[in-house]
Amino acid sequence: MKNFDIKKAISNNVIVVFLILLCLFFGVMNHNFFSSINIMNLLSQMCVNALLASGLSFAIILGGIDISVGSQMAVTGVVAALIASKIGSMNTITALLVLILTAIVIGCITGGIIGSLIAYGGLIPMICTLAFLTMLRGLAYIISGGGPIYGLDSNFGCLGARRLIVTESFPNGMIPTSVIFTVIIVCLMHFLLSKTIYGRHVFAVGSNKNVAHLAGIDVKKVTLIGHILCAVTASMAGVVTASKLQNGQPNIGEGYEMFAIASCVLGGTSLIGGRGSVARAMFGVAVIAVINNGMNLLNISAYWQKVVIGGIIIIAVLADTLQQKRASKN
Repeated sequence: MKNFDIKKAISNNVIVVFLILLCLFFGVMNHNFFSSINIMNLLSQMCVNALLASGLSFAIILGGIDISVGSQMAVTGVVAALIASKIGSMNTITALLVLILTAIVIGCITGGIIGSLIAYGGLIPMICTLAFLTMLRGLAYIISGGGPIYGLDSNFGCLGARRLIVTESFPNGMIPTSVIFTVIIVCLMHFLLSKTIYGRHVFAVGSNKNVAHLAGIDVKKVTLIGHILCAVTASMAGVVTASKLQNGQPNIGEGYEMFAIASCVLGGTSLIGGRGSVARAMFGVAVIAVINNGMNLLNISAYWQKVVIGGIIIIAVLADTLQQKRASKN
């Protein structure tokens, strides 16, 4: 009975076991992996993907997807930088308001349009967001004039480049503000999905739209809100990146949607909808970050990192498919 329980616990938490084994492997291969400096860098590197995955979880659980999140990052970062350049000198509070409000406004606009086209226009999520991936990227280049927007006030870096708690080991600060901000947003998204009526509606719509409709759930409204949330978190990832770089670049976020999708799937989010968790998606985020960080410490080519991540995505999708087949047989 004990063996059965252990096997069941391991099978239900494969991603956690895999993450622990990865950390142990890279820790043995390079003693710097578990250093406090590398841990803080690792957490900082996770922020953007964590924000993307937290919102993308909603879109995938609803039975759709959003592959435009990388382009949404770019257009939001560029707009925030453009606004900051027009303001000129600003304090930390003003900079935070510019960054966060820009993310919310741009996210609501783009997410509202995408969500409306999918929910009320009947467009296929993949096709719709593929179109916006191109459109938003082009818009980012148009707004920026084809190049980066720089020369911003130093306080523009308050959300992405600044660190708190100065110590002897960390003279520039220990905890990145981006990590604190990301933890707050991810916790809010987790609460919304797992502890609210709306969250239950998301799972119901993703499991079976017809049944959800018959149960009195406004399927179109739930879908619309889900895509708005996805776009807002993508926009927040965009302003965090722009703040970290302290400029607005129209090429940021290229290919990031694949890392976010992989993180969700690794965390157990089903690509056919109806199953997933923001919290477990964070384990997927951690796996990808650890692999990239560990391979960098081992001086492994960035090209091989892409090969490894692609292989992990295939394995995760295959595992999800097999699990769905077993569930249908039972």
